[in-house]
Amino acid sequence: MNVRKLSSFAAAAFVGLTLAACAGTSTTKSTGDVVDDAWIATKVKSKLIDDPMTKARDIQVETFKGTVQLAGYADSQAEIDRAVALASSTQGVKSVRNNITLKQTTR
Repeated sequence: MNVRKLSSFAAAAFVGLTLAACAGTSTTKSTGDVVDDAWIATKVKSKLIDDPMTKARDIQVETFKGTVQLAGYADSQAEIDRAVALASSTQGVKSVRNNITLKQTTR
């Protein structure tokens, strides 16, 4: 009888440790977070590509636990505002960090 209890406890401990290893923390992502963030980044990038106002090739999209970071360069403030609006309206996005910079014009 003791062997059965010990085996059950060992199996429960193994499952618990396995699940804990897959869980995310405030600075790391769980397996589910990785999949969700990849999906969100893909949806945001697709919106930028489909939009005639934004030049998606100049804007990078990264996502961490639903927070989207936009970085790169834009020709105008209107393009930056549009990229932020598109990202913000994407399902699953919790917040947007805008690090897009205006391109410098040469005379």
